[in-house]
Amino acid sequence: MKNQIKLSLLSAALAVCALPVAAQSTDNSANPPVTGKSIQERKDNQQDRIANGVSSGELNAKETTNLEKKETEINQEERDMRKLDSGKLSNADKATLTQQQNQVSQHIYADKHNDKTQNVTDPKSEVGKREENQQDRISQGMNGGQLTPSESARLERNEAKINRQVANDRKANGGKLTQQEKAQVNREQNRESKQIYRAKHNSKTR
Repeated sequence: MKNQIKLSLLSAALAVCALPVAAQSTDNSANPPVTGKSIQERKDNQQDRIANGVSSGELNAKETTNLEKKETEINQEERDMRKLDSGKLSNADKATLTQQQNQVSQHIYADKHNDKTQNVTDPKSEVGKREENQQDRISQGMNGGQLTPSESARLERNEAKINRQVANDRKANGGKLTQQEKAQVNREQNRESKQIYRAKHNSKTR
């Protein structure tokens, strides 16, 4: 009887000792180690989320510009880190990049779920349709990897500038654009269209 009690106590003790090991094993599978590949996959995922936000209208030009600026800064920091360590990333580097990507991820979510959307005041007008078309081309370039974050940021800054101009012109004219204003906006959209084409067809990719 005493032997049975001792055996039971021993089994219980072994089970308790095994718990931390099992928990640690579970934690490791839930949080796989950060690698250069996983960092790249995370960047691609962030870009896809931004591009989808542009395509759906959840992200306006200003929000997209700010997000792409953050992505550009992280990419530049990663290049600098690799340059200092023969093309590699230290564990500290990976932790820093992961923390920064977590912050951008939160910004993406917040911007996509606030009350701000793309500023198309009259999507049925020629100006409005052009604006939507430009945004579609930019989001396609982002999704396809043809546009880098810095290129996307520059193009979205141009879009934001045109949007502000259109909004101000409409405000000054009872919600309408004069023929002269339409001609001016069209010239600016033509320039933007050419810049989108060049950026999507150059040698730079995401």
